[in-house]
Amino acid sequence: MNKVILIGNLSKDVELKYTPSGVAVAKFGLATNRVYKDSVTKENKQEVMFIDVTVFGRAGETARQYLKKGSKILIEGRLVLDQWIDQTGQKRSKHSIVAEKVQFMENKSSADESGYQQSYNQPQPQPAPQPQMQ
Repeated sequence: MNKVILIGNLSKDVELKYTPSGVAVAKFGLATNRVYKDSVTKENKQEVMFIDVTVFGRAGETARQYLKKGSKILIEGRLVLDQWIDQTGQKRSKHSIVAEKVQFMENKSSADESGYQQSYNQPQPQPAPQPQMQ
């Protein structure tokens, strides 16, 4: 099973592009953190992870419309391995997430008066392989 659920904040604004067939492709960075107690020093420590996220279709367009750097969201999706060859000829790779569900988690003061939080799901298209960008 390949299922990822993350809560975090956008580390950069949503970038929206379209495939030649007209499918929206939104990309953004997500910052997540984990607080833990160091077993030696007994101090609380924080581990931050930055993850690239891709959202297809209407959910991607909605993300671009409503989300900005710092927005808190929950995503559900799948882990993918991006591979490319850099300018020096080296093979490179990184993991990223293809989100299948995006839920806005703004605090109550920034949600509408009813406290409504939006969630978007959509079936994921299987995009044709494309050259990877750095």
